[in-house]
Amino acid sequence: SDNGDFRGKYLTRVTLTGGCAHASPLIGAQQQPGEGGWPTFAFTVRWDKFSNATTAFVGQCFVDKGGKETLTTTWLLREAVESLEEDWKATR
Repeated sequence: SDNGDFRGKYLTRVTLTGGCAHASPLIGAQQQPGEGGWPTFAFTVRWDKFSNATTAFVGQCFVDKGGKETLTTTWLLREAVESLEEDWKATR
């Protein structure tokens, strides 16, 4: 949208169970850059079809002189665990 909010689907071939590619819903926001800057963004993906996990991504978009866009990201994946004692193994 005009204010930088976006929605879509994230397609991945990476699954905990193996198998085929899955599309999962994502929602995010893009910070509009100042003069000469490149936009930063963040979004979350809910892996509701094949995993009890959510991933948060943050990154920045760069465009080279030829118009090719490159997104660089860092991410954290959080899986549900059965107890507070298992919390240590829930985030990658």
